[in-house]
Amino acid sequence: MFKYFIILFCLSTLSVALPTDEEYCNMEPYPNACVQFTIAQGTGCAWMCNYCANVLGTYNYYFTDGVCQYQQGVGCVGNPLAGKTYTCCAV
Repeated sequence: MFKYFIILFCLSTLSVALPTDEEYCNMEPYPNACVQFTIAQGTGCAWMCNYCANVLGTYNYYFTDGVCQYQQGVGCVGNPLAGKTYTCCAV
């Protein structure tokens, strides 16, 4: 009986510790969090920058190899290669 009480207590504590959807959406990204991905032919920097911003949860990120960069008035530009693995990291 005591074992079930401990399990119930742990589960109730766990649910309290998890953030709500709103809290999760407003969370700051982990500093230096990185994501790796590979692109297909025809994928450009605009898609890559959008992907990194969405996954990392911030616009404050960089590509480790500098493949894509933001240019004022133009947007995210560069020359990515299909089949290559790229990494972007939050600052």
